Amino acid sequence: MPQQSRYSDAEFERLMNDVIMVLEKHGASRDLSLMVLGNVISHIFEHQVPPANRQAMAEQFASVLVKSVKGTA
Repeated sequence: MPQQSRYSDAEFERLMNDVIMVLEKHGASRDLSLMVLGNVISHIFEHQVPPANRQAMAEQFASVLVKSVKGTA
């Protein structure tokens, strides 16, 4: 997923690799991985995004995800 961020590439890569390693450690299937990641994203929206901003931010996130998937086809 393309990133425009205040975080360094190294910091981003470390965290992403840790998440991937946990999923692999548990032998999570594609479906289980997507379910878990979806719930993590929902949790972040519920606990870290003000209610008034949630829908717009979720739509923006979904749009970026769709664009990143189209870019890899």
